[in-house]
Amino acid sequence: MNQVRVNRKAAGRIASGHPWIFSSDVTDRGQAQPGEAVNVVDQRGQSLGVAHYSSASQITLRMLGGSGAGRDFYLQRLRAAEAHRRRVVRDSDAYRVIHGEADLLPALIVDRYGDYLVMQTLDQGMDAAKGEIASCLQEIFEPRGIVARNDAAVRAKEELPLETTVLAGETWGGPMSGHDIPDAVPVRMNGLSLTADLLHGQKTGIFLDQRENYLAAASYAAASYARGGQALDCFTSTGGFALHLAAKCESVEAVDSSGPALDRARQNAAANGIANIDFREADVFDVLNGYNSARREFSLVVLDPPAFTKSRRNLEAATTAYKEINLRALRLLAPGGILVTCSCSHHLSESAFLELIAQASLDSRRTLRVLERRTQSQDHPILLTVPETLYLKCLILEVL
Repeated sequence: MNQVRVNRKAAGRIASGHPWIFSSDVTDRGQAQPGEAVNVVDQRGQSLGVAHYSSASQITLRMLGGSGAGRDFYLQRLRAAEAHRRRVVRDSDAYRVIHGEADLLPALIVDRYGDYLVMQTLDQGMDAAKGEIASCLQEIFEPRGIVARNDAAVRAKEELPLETTVLAGETWGGPMSGHDIPDAVPVRMNGLSLTADLLHGQKTGIFLDQRENYLAAASYAAASYARGGQALDCFTSTGGFALHLAAKCESVEAVDSSGPALDRARQNAAANGIANIDFREADVFDVLNGYNSARREFSLVVLDPPAFTKSRRNLEAATTAYKEINLRALRLLAPGGILVTCSCSHHLSESAFLELIAQASLDSRRTLRVLERRTQSQDHPILLTVPETLYLKCLILEVL
């Protein structure tokens, strides 16, 4: 195993429980090859553990721990992660199996959709090991198919191609193609029947990180809070919040700018016999502005936008956008109304999120009570020493 030497700052970072070592803290790369598992040593030559090496990214090393990164290593980590999901996932066969660093497998994502698995290998090391990882997943889950959704833009930083491939189909080890994966894979979530597009859908198929928040939002849509009236679901995508709210509200309006996502949302509603959702293809900002002008009123509004920024450079503009949509949403709520507002931008902290919503409440002349401060579902675990594993903020607020 090749050896990579790092400085004191990097050694301290590892000791603090964070797995990333940046290029500026590597003092000697030795003979390390792209994607190779290497032995990381400090300035005195003492071993700090095994890491995946990247020749391209600013994150040069991602610590794996242990003494190796072979098939047995992956199998052990995957089994441990699945054991955690058996403890925390309820009433769903669609969930995240591996959440990267939070499952001690940096840059690896694995999601389960019923009988199928979708994986993303987001650095050179995990990409080089995807064959071994797929073999382990086959042993543990015996899936009907495994898709590699490696079309995430972050792979470009690793000089890896953006592509979607099928690693395993109905015949393990035989010829495989996209035809091995159905256009619509059926899954269960919170008592609902949904379908996921594993080859072309959002992220790896559908959004899984809001699963527990869907139930929380629905609980506040009951008559005791939101009077069982009209709900507005903004950025609905395939209908996650809207489908869960429908049973609690007289009607739900669900808005998104993506026609294909709304088509899938309508199919999901029909599959569950839900007829009180009006799906609308439009720009959410325009819809909110129009409803403000028309003085529309809703009993519950959901804001679940895509990340407005994926870097610190654009944080100020993102903060402005988040404040604006929350301001417009609050103007649609009377006393007793509920706002469910989310941010999946890692660089926007919860404290900053709370502050901008407080400013929006003052500008809209609404007094807000915090009912719940939530985050991503438990199958997307959070490591205390790795703040990057916490990204989703979900606030449930009541207008007084």
